[in-house]
Amino acid sequence: MEALPKGSKKLLNAWAFYDWANSVYSLVIASAVFPIFYGALTLVKDENGKILNDTVNFLGIDFNNDTLISYVTAAAFLVVSFLSPFLSGIADYVGNKKTFMKFFCYLGAVSCIGLFWFDMEFLWFGLLCYFLALIGFWASLVFYNSYLPDIAFPDQQDEISAKGYSLGYIGSVILLIVCLAMILMYETFGFEDEGLPTRLSFVLTGLWWIGFSQYTYYYLPKGNKKEKLTKNVMFNGFKELRKIWKKLKEDKPMRTYLTAFFVYSMAVQTIMLVATYFGIEELDWGTTDSTTGLIVSILLIQLVAVLGAWLTSKASAKYGNIQTLIVINCIWIAICIYAYTITSPFQFYFTAAFVGLVMGGIQSLSRSTYSKLIPEGEKDTASYFSFYDVSEKIGIVIGMLSYGYVAQLTGSIRYAILFFIVFFIAGVILLLFVPRKRITEQAE
Repeated sequence: MEALPKGSKKLLNAWAFYDWANSVYSLVIASAVFPIFYGALTLVKDENGKILNDTVNFLGIDFNNDTLISYVTAAAFLVVSFLSPFLSGIADYVGNKKTFMKFFCYLGAVSCIGLFWFDMEFLWFGLLCYFLALIGFWASLVFYNSYLPDIAFPDQQDEISAKGYSLGYIGSVILLIVCLAMILMYETFGFEDEGLPTRLSFVLTGLWWIGFSQYTYYYLPKGNKKEKLTKNVMFNGFKELRKIWKKLKEDKPMRTYLTAFFVYSMAVQTIMLVATYFGIEELDWGTTDSTTGLIVSILLIQLVAVLGAWLTSKASAKYGNIQTLIVINCIWIAICIYAYTITSPFQFYFTAAFVGLVMGGIQSLSRSTYSKLIPEGEKDTASYFSFYDVSEKIGIVIGMLSYGYVAQLTGSIRYAILFFIVFFIAGVILLLFVPRKRITEQAE
């Protein structure tokens, strides 16, 4: 098939559609069904739902169940942070981004399917599948994000980035509703209990991810360059990173923005990863079914996030990217303060609505703002985006380790949520020093 030109509507839509394909991982595995499933397996409760024991023995060591999953998550992100610069440098040099993107997509999807066999008897296998699914998802995004400046002009990037996130929210909500229907109405579907339909949700996630990604792969170009993969090229990624690092030292706007992104993204991503665990352990659900309540709150977040991504795109066009990001960070500060005090499901739903509003906005706008800050005419976009992704991943590692340590030390997630306020404040201060002129010129 003949390659579509940069800025082509069909090409842009095909790129954005990968969000539709992969976002089911973020919702079903990272946020909704798997955390509830993991909690049901690892928590011992009495008849009234009160937690009697939250200790899990893994490799002969007793862990708080939250601490164990947070450490596994941090370890996976640490692997991604080391892999992504190496792989993205190779991909940009030999021009086979799509091959790498496919590999990690399939690794993540197959690992999601493997979660079907997650149980306490073979805990190591379940945690390994969770570990590999996370690596597959985030590593594929390194290559996906690096396509943005290749397929879209600067004035198109905010809109198509927001469209990608919106498609992701809508697609993932559709699958989550299907999974929720199977779980809550298991008798209607002919299941004996909730266990099998819950496990089938993981299989559906993997199949959805693989199936819908084929549309994206059909239209995306292979890559920029066409060099052969030699021994020297294998290590070219590290050389490219050193070059980018030197460029960043001389590029104050990019350096300041990356630092700001590092600190506030650390808080955002960690909060999103632990939100469901917070709901499971810190709220008094009373007579309300906690599984239903938590999934409803996550659906609320996803639906409101579509509106949030759209509103942020409009606000950035009117007021500027940096100004909009500053306001969003301030809203996150208010959310953290309020979240520390909540105890009831209604308060959790109220918080979830505001989280959804700013979650979609801060993710899509952060990505497109960084894309605009890449020097015009730069070809090694994957190497630039590896810095972006590494910043995000190392931030998550620090965030998850901090969360796990606080959970183990205090037995409460609330103090970790409160601690993240510091990172949002630091993000706001740093964003104030990012020059607006370059972003405006790129957009024009």
